[in-house]
Amino acid sequence: MRSGTDITENGLRQLLNAWDPIGVADEVQDEYDCMLAPLLQRLRGGADRTEIGEFLRHELEDHFGLTPLPSEPEATAARLMSWWTAARTADGTGCA
Repeated sequence: MRSGTDITENGLRQLLNAWDPIGVADEVQDEYDCMLAPLLQRLRGGADRTEIGEFLRHELEDHFGLTPLPSEPEATAARLMSWWTAARTADGTGCA
């Protein structure tokens, strides 16, 4: 069971590093790992795009001290939701 979790965490890590809101992912691959467990918990719990976007906005503002563009967290939430849907479909169980 752990290997599936590792695959899911790695996929989510890749998405967060591609987003790279503070611009350090090329040098620090685990910079956004603080968001992995909370995001996976929300996704597994059925969170929608709005809830994921609100979480990302909160993290950017309160944890990283950034003021994101209005659409930035929501656009990333949309990408995360698309990835989550595809990961669940590829898994064949409906659960990633």
